[in-house]
Parts: sequence; structure tokens; C-alpha cells
Amino acid sequence: MTAISKPKAAKGQAASARDGVFDRELEDLPPEMRWREWMGRIEAVLFASASPVGREDLARLVGQGVSVEMLIEDIQAELTGRPYELAQVTGGWMFRTKTQFADAIKAAADLGEQSLAFTELEMGVLCAIAYHQPIDRAGLADIFGKEVSRDLLARLRYKDLIASGPRSPRPGAPHTFVTTETFLVTFDLQSLRDLPELELVATDVPDKEPALKVGE
Repeated sequence: MTAISKPKAAKGQAASARDGVFDRELEDLPPEMRWREWMGRIEAVLFASASPVGREDLARLVGQGVSVEMLIEDIQAELTGRPYELAQVTGGWMFRTKTQFADAIKAAADLGEQSLAFTELEMGVLCAIAYHQPIDRAGLADIFGKEVSRDLLARLRYKDLIASGPRSPRPGAPHTFVTTETFLVTFDLQSLRDLPELELVATDVPDKEPALKVGE
């Protein structure tokens, strides 16, 4: 019977498999191959993750003292001209398609219905929370001149755009609301400091308005 030979693993990978320990250092590989392997690990983890991956998590994939930032810069350089990019966002880095291809993606894959849609009131409440957080329902009522419904807040919470904040100092210590990391990613912000300057305009916000979509 003819023996079938199996491809040999790299030395570092073979030792890692034998020991059952993840080989971060890859000392058996030449420096250039070692760097390429670290780049590949980071790229694979980021590609497989639907949310940003932080520096500490990425540092576990590479050798002690290796610069995660330099590895990411080399990956970004190789992505020049591609329709997607490796972007730094709040919480770390993530792959995302470039905005110039949004219309093509929607046209080809019919992804338009998956965008986040808001009524004007929902967008107004979300903005009020973003600029005045932590803020409770009474604080929102002061801004809008009427109570903001629990259903509306529940919809924003369901979209993972807001979460519960610290207790308010008001009587009864009601919960406050704050924005989330998903909010920052959705609106392409690295932190709340990147929010545009607030223009104070007195307007009456209706209860029901045509839906608005992020990116329109």
C-alpha cells in the first residue's frame, strides 16, 4: 500500500502543537517570516471578529514587546487600493468597507433594509443623550418639553445605542442613560470628544416623522 505523506508544519507550529501551548515568539522562524506570521494572525483575528478588537487582545498573538501598532500599519499599507480598510475605532481596530462603496454594496446585496433607521424623534433623543449624558427621563423631558416614552428608549436600547448609566441624584435615584461603544462605531466616532459642536436651535420635534437612516 502506498504511503501518503502529510505536509510538514513549520518548526514553531510543530513545537506548539506538541506542547499544547500557543507559540507567540516563533523563535524558530527567520525574522521576516516571523513578522509575516504575526501580521497574518492579527489580520485573521480582526477579519473573524464582528466587533473591534483591542490592543491587549492582539498583543497576545505576537511576541513579547512586539509593536502591535507597527504590525497594523504594515497590514494597512498592504490594503491600499482595496475596497475595505483596517480602521482604528473606539475599543480597538476593525475591518470595514470604505464609504465610497456603500451604494454598490446596497445595490448588489440588497442590504439597504439592514441599515439603522430612526424617526426624527428617536434621532433627537439619541443626540440629547449623547450630548448630555448621563441623563434621566426627567432631564430628557426638560429638553423636549414632554415625556420621552419608555418604548422609544427601549428601541434605542435594543439597537445597542444606549445603556443604563449611574443613578441620578434626583429623588428616587432614577436610572440615567448613556451611549455605548456601538453608538460610536455606528457614527464613526473614536470617542465622544469627536461629536460635532452642538448647535442650540429651538424646534418642536413631532411625535412621528419619516424614518431617517444612518449614512443618508
